[in-house]
Amino acid sequence: MASDRSKMSAGLSRRSFLGGLGVAALGATTGCSVLGAGVAGTEVAPGTVTYWNLFGGGDGARMLVMEDAYRAGPGSPKLQAATFTWGNPYYTKLSLATIGQVPPDVAISHLTRSANLARAGLISEITEETLGMVGLSPGDFSEKAWKAQQLDGKNYAIPLDTHPFVLYYNAEVCEKAGLLDSAGNLKPINGTKGWEAALSAAKQVTGAYGASVATIGDQATSWRWFQTLYQQHEGATPWLADTGRTLSYNREITLDTLAYIQSLTKKGLMPADTDYAGSQTLMFTGKSGFYLQGEWEITTAQSIKGLKFGMVPVPTLFDRPAAQGDSHTFVLPARSRTDEQLRRAMGFVKSMLDQSLTWAKGGHIPAYLPTLHSQAYKELSPQSNYASAADTVVYDAPAWYSGSGSTFENIVGAQIGLVQQGLASPQAALARARSQLLTYANTPSPL
Repeated sequence: MASDRSKMSAGLSRRSFLGGLGVAALGATTGCSVLGAGVAGTEVAPGTVTYWNLFGGGDGARMLVMEDAYRAGPGSPKLQAATFTWGNPYYTKLSLATIGQVPPDVAISHLTRSANLARAGLISEITEETLGMVGLSPGDFSEKAWKAQQLDGKNYAIPLDTHPFVLYYNAEVCEKAGLLDSAGNLKPINGTKGWEAALSAAKQVTGAYGASVATIGDQATSWRWFQTLYQQHEGATPWLADTGRTLSYNREITLDTLAYIQSLTKKGLMPADTDYAGSQTLMFTGKSGFYLQGEWEITTAQSIKGLKFGMVPVPTLFDRPAAQGDSHTFVLPARSRTDEQLRRAMGFVKSMLDQSLTWAKGGHIPAYLPTLHSQAYKELSPQSNYASAADTVVYDAPAWYSGSGSTFENIVGAQIGLVQQGLASPQAALARARSQLLTYANTPSPL
């Protein structure tokens, strides 16, 4: 196959410099023998597939199971897998390794980060010919995720899942509050009146709160909660446009959404001061009827002895269903590859996709349609109960400073948190977020 390095090097003298730094920096920061060969640029065992990911907790445990299944497969090449801290540190390591010409064969990227990697020439295009090497085609994937990963009509990422913001409910609390139907499922909740009525009913049972969501020390969750409700409004525009050069949010809808979020804490229906762990503990211990978070916390909920709970898409409180979310994807870092090396890399990706049911048990909605449409997934509860959320998920707008775990989420989420806590008015919070974001919007993209 043609080398991607020629594309990387053109006009990128700064990167050439960083490339040397990258290898040195990675070697200094990892200090991990399992990475030593690949990162230091020395040869790994011939035929080995190298793979980097950012999965911890329940996701990390499931990924290890999937990697072991790949290794146990008949004729599988050797696998050298490594896990790094997620967020900016992971993407920095992946970028530096690629610039330094020692990337892994396959890496995980959030869909909202893959476009930046593609614009920087750090990942390779995935053509239909490449997919066809292992019997895949674009029609094998959820349409929304597949389209969202495209850049200028080309494919750069293979989606493994969709992971939206969802609503958890404590079944015992909701049953006592009269919120379950005869089958034990949560009755439909619609509109702000329906939502507040449900929270009030649950609050009467818990004696504390109706619903909980993190407000302190977790900017990403504050952003997810806001973005979910903001995008449920007819007329809501993306927060960023022109790949981040323009702040394009709808000011009126933004202020209305912030005011509504604050009203829920002022009324005592939701806590004003709870962190990530505290918000889930409230629901787990019956102090809150509902809990809002990404579906990946299902593993934590399942670990609570005696807890009976369910999960559904976030109810539509305004004009249309929507929920903030992202997708984990497989990308092929840019490097010289022979056809055999590319086939091995794609064979590993195909093996991971074939194990999508294992992955789905951790809460993520499969993007691989043979699994999504399988009877086994349909019978997986409560995971399949919120599968429809993948159709209305809203990805963060593209920019060099946006995406999951990004500077954008940290800036905006911090201000939303202050609104939740009652420490800032919607107007003041928006003004501060805008002021900080303009610094990045007015800065030329380094990509």
